[in-house]
Amino acid sequence: MARPQIGDFSDYAQGYVNAAQGNSIEELITNHSADFLSFLNAIPDVKADFAYAEGKWTVKQLLQHMIDTERIFTFRALTFARKDTVALSGFDENNYAEAAPASHRSFADLKLEFSLLRQSTDLFLTSLTAADLQQGGKASDNRVTVNALAYILFGHNEHHKKILIERYL
Repeated sequence: MARPQIGDFSDYAQGYVNAAQGNSIEELITNHSADFLSFLNAIPDVKADFAYAEGKWTVKQLLQHMIDTERIFTFRALTFARKDTVALSGFDENNYAEAAPASHRSFADLKLEFSLLRQSTDLFLTSLTAADLQQGGKASDNRVTVNALAYILFGHNEHHKKILIERYL
């Protein structure tokens, strides 16, 4: 399936969609999954508890945020692909970060969890048919298609990779 079009996602998600490189689910996975995992695994453990400014997330908290967000976006994609018509709520990333146990976890465990989640998400996305990808629903008060959610998910990871490079490493 081709890249999502305007109307397949909210204006807020445009930057994420733009950051996702590829014209199909397979290309997204090829262009992003292994590269991001290699990048993540190259971050030294000494950076795990580093925050670039007072009140900003540590690298571990940022990774926990990415894990939580990937789960939420994948749940949304599953819900809509299975033709569930329920409207899904948004989530407050700061509340999630405050409640998440990232500071009590090892960086290695967070990296492993992200890696396994990434593999699971990739398998789920490649299992979807063209008809599944065209399904959509309402999340965070905005219409979004399953296909757009895949692009948003990969673009979200790229967004945070850029932040990690510019502000943490």
